[in-house]
Amino acid sequence: MEIFHSPQFAREYKKLPQKIQRIAEKREKLFRQDPFYPQLNTHKLKGRLTGFWAYSLDYRFRIIFEFGAKGIVYFHSVGDHGIYD
Repeated sequence: MEIFHSPQFAREYKKLPQKIQRIAEKREKLFRQDPFYPQLNTHKLKGRLTGFWAYSLDYRFRIIFEFGAKGIVYFHSVGDHGIYD
């Protein structure tokens, strides 16, 4: 699996607390093994984000992503529930 980070994702990631960045790194390893690993709570998004997916870093923070062709994944946004707005 190849993961590409959008410029927005990179900016948001840098603003995350160090603790959450460490969690994000661990969760990305799980995601690479299995995007639907139960601990990730991967789910489809609805409304204006139809076609996108999200997985949980913890009870507050999420990563919004989409599946591309041939094993490519695009990480678009990371943050608390405000990223859904």
